[in-house]
Amino acid sequence: MLWRRSNSWWLLFAAVAVVSSVLVLRRPPGDRLSDLHIYHGAAQAVAAARPLYEYVAANGGPFTYPPFAMLLFRPVMALPEPVVQVIWLLGVCAAVAAVAATLARGINTAPRHRPAVVAVVACALLLSAPVQSNLRFGQVSIFIVLLALVDAAGLTPARYRGALVGVAAAIKLTPLLFVVFFLVCRRWRDAGRATAAFAGCAVLAALVLTGDSWAYWTGTMLETSRIGNLASLGNQSVHGMLMRIGVAPQTLPLLWAVLVALVCGTALLRARQVAAAEPVRAAVLVGCATVVASPVSWTHHQVWTVLAAMLMVAAQGVPRRVAGVVLLLVMTVSLGAALGDVSTFPGVQFLLENARAFGAVAVCLAGLGGVAVLAARTSRRAGDRRGWLRAVTAATATLACFAVLPLPAGADPTFKAYRLADVDNPRYFYFCREPVECARLATGAPVRFAVVREKTKVRVNGVVDGTVARLEYRSAPGGAPRVIPLLEVHPAQRTFSFRSANMAHGQLVAYAADGRILASYRDELNP
Repeated sequence: MLWRRSNSWWLLFAAVAVVSSVLVLRRPPGDRLSDLHIYHGAAQAVAAARPLYEYVAANGGPFTYPPFAMLLFRPVMALPEPVVQVIWLLGVCAAVAAVAATLARGINTAPRHRPAVVAVVACALLLSAPVQSNLRFGQVSIFIVLLALVDAAGLTPARYRGALVGVAAAIKLTPLLFVVFFLVCRRWRDAGRATAAFAGCAVLAALVLTGDSWAYWTGTMLETSRIGNLASLGNQSVHGMLMRIGVAPQTLPLLWAVLVALVCGTALLRARQVAAAEPVRAAVLVGCATVVASPVSWTHHQVWTVLAAMLMVAAQGVPRRVAGVVLLLVMTVSLGAALGDVSTFPGVQFLLENARAFGAVAVCLAGLGGVAVLAARTSRRAGDRRGWLRAVTAATATLACFAVLPLPAGADPTFKAYRLADVDNPRYFYFCREPVECARLATGAPVRFAVVREKTKVRVNGVVDGTVARLEYRSAPGGAPRVIPLLEVHPAQRTFSFRSANMAHGQLVAYAADGRILASYRDELNP
């Protein structure tokens, strides 16, 4: 059969790798392997005896990893940047193949079919959004996954087991959760070696980069603002989703901690149950828990969820396979962008835009589908055919809730109100450009505006008359209001502009100086 012909799949893998790499190298210089550009520039700064964590690349990005990562980067980054780019792309593709070979050990198949399985997994992994993001940005995440997966799955020699997890954590902190996994499984020596390796790498970095190490461990490590806008859609962690829902800042830390403890605790307990018989599956479960637990889980961090999806596709039982296919689709295609035009309900849009976060949480709670399959088998043994009916009913009810509920208050991650610095952009300020035209339009009604729909957002630009003192926008009934700045671009004339993902439940309200509502607009936002 075709799927058993490993050579054909490896040819496909090579073709995808070459095409992807060429497309990356053809991107504009400022957008080509942008994270790798930061690593390269930071290494040059360190070589010139400048502070590592004060470095900011031309694209605005700082270096955010622990100092030990720089010790590993420096030998390669000493080469010219174009050479480093090619080496990095080759390294990412090789790491994908190595991860596929490791994952295939967790798939129950005949030995003669294993080479083909490895090739198929490698192709699916290379086509996924997380790996494509690793290629595009020149990211280190795929290497972190490889180190942790090989070690946690027990493929390293017993006397060194745990050391690779410690090294991975010294490069990026999230693999420290695997140390907790070792402790839960009573793998005391593995936990000790991982901790010792992590501490040893940190000490080595402190001896070479003393000032930078002090700066990182005493402050820079906690400055999450350096990483970017954590509420953006690219951050598919529980923390990011809570920020998009609009949870109050004073409530967010506690709620996030409770949810992470629940989700990751469940994943760790399930991983402990299967670790002896299915070590690869256990390692992937813990990896998915790192995606959920981290405050920041960009697309390139989510390789673990792709691995979970492929294990589910290869598992026994139709429900798990179907769930795996759906999850693999979610991790390959951006549903929020692909289905935004057909999503008429903001709740559905919120589900689509956060599908990868929901997927990682579901994997952790269900143990790669194990809980659902166990429940179904129990129902069959008991002669109770209503088990599946209850499961289907619950899933349908959940989707129905997302379909009919309005967008959660403050949950619109694409919302932005523009300011004077943005006035020159005709995409944002298009309603009127000249003083005479704006003055004519700002008469006869408190607010006049136009609406422009784009693929993933809606833009509103208009003018207000002299009676309007405040302008507010609500994304959903009862939601917290967003204040829209009134900008005096021309003397005695005020304009405004903002964008939102979906205005199906939106409301624009104009207030007088004494708090009276002058005008309210709903239908006008959805012409």
